[in-house]
Parts: sequence; C-alpha cells; structure tokens
Amino acid sequence: MARRVALITGITGQDGSYLAELLLEKGYRVVGMVRRSSAENFYRIEHIRDRIELEQADLLDQYSLIDVLKRVRPEEVYNLAAMSFVPTSWSQPVLTTEFDAVGVTRVLEAIRLTNPEARFYQASSSEMFGKVREVPQRETTPFHPRSPYGVAKVYGHHITVNYRESYGLFACSGILFNHESPRRGKEFVTRKVTDGAARIKLGLAADLRLGNLNAHRDWGFAGDYVRAMWLMLQQEEPDDYVIATGESHSVQELVELAFAHVGLDWRQCVVEDPSLIRPAEVDTLLGDWSYAREKLGWKPEVSFAQLVQMMVDSDLALLRDSGPPRPR
Repeated sequence: MARRVALITGITGQDGSYLAELLLEKGYRVVGMVRRSSAENFYRIEHIRDRIELEQADLLDQYSLIDVLKRVRPEEVYNLAAMSFVPTSWSQPVLTTEFDAVGVTRVLEAIRLTNPEARFYQASSSEMFGKVREVPQRETTPFHPRSPYGVAKVYGHHITVNYRESYGLFACSGILFNHESPRRGKEFVTRKVTDGAARIKLGLAADLRLGNLNAHRDWGFAGDYVRAMWLMLQQEEPDDYVIATGESHSVQELVELAFAHVGLDWRQCVVEDPSLIRPAEVDTLLGDWSYAREKLGWKPEVSFAQLVQMMVDSDLALLRDSGPPRPR
C-alpha cells in the first residue's frame, strides 16, 4: 500500500520539525520544502534527515512552487513557512507581506493549477486578533492586527478561506496561539527567558534584558499543536480552528517560573528595557479552543509550567554540552 505523501513548507522551523516527526510516526512519506541558501540551517531536523526528502522551492517564486507540487504530488500540504518574528515585521514590512500574505496565495494557486485534490493547511496566528474585541478569542472574533506580521497573516487567512469557497479546495487555517518548545528560536521571548536563566545560572551572563513584562499570552507546547494541524486535514469538511490552552500568563510569570526552576531570584537578574517594547503592543491573548475539542477531539497535554521547565532544562543541557567556556 502506497504511503501518503505530505509536503511541509518551513520544515526546518520549530513547527515543521515536530510535524515531520509526527507524520513519520504515522507512516507518511515526508517531503520538506527549503529555500536555496548559502548556509544550511537544518539543526532542528538533523536527527530525521535520513527519513525525509528535501526539495528546493521558494514562496517568492511561483514557478518553483508549481514545479515542486508537480513532482511530489502530495495528498497534504502544510504551509508553515513564514517571516514569523513579529518585531522584525516592522523593519521588514514589505518582505513580511511577500512571505506571509502573497506567499500563501502563490501556494494556493500552485495547488489549484497542479493538484486541486490536495488538502491544504495554513498557519494562521493569534496575532491576527491584535487589539482584541473580546476575551477569550474564538473563530468568530473580529481581527484587529497590531503589527505588519499580524496584517499579513490576516490576508493569508482570508485568501485561504477565499480559495476554499471559490474553488472548492480542502483548505484549513489553524489560528494557533503562542506555542513554544526547546526548538524555539532565541529571538522569541520564551526562549530568550529560558536561555537567559540557564546562562545566568551557569555564570555565562550577568543579567537578562526584557521589554514589557506585563504582556499576557496563551502559551502551549508546539508538539501538541502540530497534532491539531494533522487532525484538521483528516476531517470530512475543511474548516478553521482556534488552537490554544485557554490559560493566560504574563511574561513576568514566565520569568518567575524559569528563574525559580534554577534557584534564582528573577528580580536580581532581569532588567526592564523600554527600547525592547513594541511600537503597538498586543496586551492580552487568550484562546477558546472548545471548537477544536468538539470537532477534532484535540486537547493540549503539556502544561505551562511543564513547558517552561522543559525549555530551561534543555537550555542548561545545551550550554553544558557545547556552550562557551565560563569566564574565570
């Protein structure tokens, strides 16, 4: 019996690596789409490189997307590639739009032209809610994005709905709230905090500089959230789903947990830096995931405290194994 084929854009990222592992466990042939680059950035998938295939294509190049879809003929396409760091979207708003808005259209158009039976997953974001109109946020909550990233994601979300309604594509969007893991990039606040706590504990840094400690987010574990992505494409009809934990935690709570886990008083280690505060802050994001529970049978399994401790322990291990020598 032939294996099902899945194509993952953004396979080298946090979500792409966890999704690839999940699909391999389920017996898929997994093909990852990567950009041509002078420097490979494959460390998150190094442990499965011999079990997956990599194809070169680019969200900025329509022909390359059409070509890879013709060759791979996937039954499922997961579009996880994006400019995903919100602060960068202010310094590179046009490029963010090309990847996170127009790039989604290019993928959908390539599917429409070459393989309209394929099922498509679009990575939408809780940042689309921005200046929230209601708490908690659900699938019907109006969007009010507060960053170029959020604006681009709103376009990507609506163009996915449009292709579903206009062309009958099986196209779903997962409105994922913040989800983290030890594979999260160090530019994100969660990993910045856990790496900072580990460095200070090991004597590799003296302090940690952070922006708005009062910002609240709904943080979950990326490994749980990719399971929801897969479940969306196994349904009889395509739809859009909020994926969240339903719990709100502040950056300060994140800091307190991380530093307490290594036996440090965060007040003696953390410096609030006004220059790190966003031009337009998103203060409170809290997701209502009841529709996903009802329709997909999905639920988060890793708690916020478990997630923070997992990330701190991973950063301690990484620094002990390969970190720079400690100052004398």
